[in-house]
Amino acid sequence: MNDTIAAISTAMGVGAISIIRVSGNKSIEIVNNIFKGKNLNNVDTHTINYGHIVDNNKIVDEVLVSVMRAPKTFTMEDVVEINCHGGIATTNKILELLLINGCRLASPGEFTKRAFLNGRIDLLEAEAVMDIIKSKTDKSLNMAINQLSGSVSKMINELKNDELKILSNIEVNIDFPEYEDIEVLTNEKILPDIKLLIEKMQKIIKKSKDGKIIKDGINTVIVGKPNVGKSSLLNVLIEEEKAIVTDIEGTTRDIVEGKIVLDGLILNIIDTAGIRETENLVEKIGVNKSIELIDKADLIIFVLNNNDKLTNEEKELLEKIKNKNYIIAVNKCDLSNNLNINNLNLKNIIYISTLNNSGIDELKNKIKEIYNLEKIELNDMNYLSNARSISLLKESLDSLENALNNILNNIPIDIVEMDIQESCQKLTEILGENYNENLINELFSNFCLGK
Repeated sequence: MNDTIAAISTAMGVGAISIIRVSGNKSIEIVNNIFKGKNLNNVDTHTINYGHIVDNNKIVDEVLVSVMRAPKTFTMEDVVEINCHGGIATTNKILELLLINGCRLASPGEFTKRAFLNGRIDLLEAEAVMDIIKSKTDKSLNMAINQLSGSVSKMINELKNDELKILSNIEVNIDFPEYEDIEVLTNEKILPDIKLLIEKMQKIIKKSKDGKIIKDGINTVIVGKPNVGKSSLLNVLIEEEKAIVTDIEGTTRDIVEGKIVLDGLILNIIDTAGIRETENLVEKIGVNKSIELIDKADLIIFVLNNNDKLTNEEKELLEKIKNKNYIIAVNKCDLSNNLNINNLNLKNIIYISTLNNSGIDELKNKIKEIYNLEKIELNDMNYLSNARSISLLKESLDSLENALNNILNNIPIDIVEMDIQESCQKLTEILGENYNENLINELFSNFCLGK
C-alpha cells in the first residue's frame, strides 16, 4: 500500500459532475502537477480549491479539488478528489493524466480495502459500504447505515469481550489456585456466563434471518403444471406484461424474473417452466431448472387450476414442498370447481383469479403473515445480514456449546478453555481482526471500481 491509487468514483456517462478519487502518500503532489490554481501542497486540509486541470499548460477542464490530509480521511491516507464536469472524454482524460504522473489504477474496492487495512473501519463496516450502494429499499438502506455506524460491530465486540473475561477467569484460577479442586471452582464461576452468552448468540442468529430478508429479499418461486396461470400471476404481481401468456401448454421454457416491494421488503419472483413429463428436450431442461429452484427458494407459490383435478405430478410436488414455506394459490376460481383438495393436509391456501385480479391482496397478506413482515423490528437494526458473518457466528456458537457440554460432563478445564478460545477466534474473524488474505481480496473484488 505504498503506492498512490486513482479511480473514477462516479458512474460513467453524461452528467453534471464526475469525481476522480486519489489516495496515497503522493496524491497531493501528483494532482498538483496537473492542477493550475493554488499550490495544493500548501493548502489547508479538508478544503475545496478552484482551478483547472491542465495538460502541458493546455486546459482540460475547470474543476474543484478537495484536499484531505491523513489521518482524518476515509483511507487514513492523503486523499484528493477532483470534481470535474460530467462526460466520458473529460473524465477519462483526467484519469489518464493522473496515471501518467505516477498513480496506479485502483482495483475494485481498493479504497475501502485500504480503510480496513489501515484500521479506519472493521470488516463488518467495510461490508456495509457495499450494502449501502446496493440497497434497493429504505429498510435495507437503514440496516446498512446502522452497520456502517459501528453498532453491529459493538454487538460482536461485546460478545468477544465477554468471552475474554471468561478466559481470564480460567487463567486466574489455574495460575493462582486458592482451593484444591480448581476445575470445580472454575466451572461454577463460568457456567452461568457461558449459558448467557449462548442465549445471546442464539438470539442474534435468529434475528439474522430477518436481516437476510431485509437485505436480499425473499426468493419466491412460482411453480405448477403447464397452463395453470403461473406467468399470469407473475405479470399481475409485478404489474407488467413480462411473461408471455398463451393457451398453449409449455409456453414458458426458461425462468422469467421480476421484483416487487412488499412492506418495504423485496420479493424476488421467478416464474418457472410448467412441471410435467415431456419428450421435448428444451422443455425438459426448463422443467429440471424448475425443480432445482424449488430446493433453493425461500418461498414457493404452488399454483393449482380450480377447474382441473389434482394430478399425480402435483401430488408429488406437494409432498416435495411440505417442509418449506409455501402458499397454495388456487387459480381460475371464477370457473367451476373440479379440484378436490379438501382431504389433503394443506396449509396457506388462497383462492385467486389472475383474469380479474381477485385474491391477489390476500396472497400478499399471506406472504406478510408467513414472514412476519409487519413485526420485523425497525427500532433495533443490529442485524447480521451476510453469509460470511452469520456462518462465523454459528461456528462460534457451536464451539461455545461444546464448552458447555464439556463442563457438564466434567471434562478437564483446559479442554473447555480451548473451545472458548476457538469461539472467540471466530468472533475476531467476523470483525476482520484475524483474517485470511485470499478471503479479503475476494470480498473487496466484489466492490465497485472507485469505492
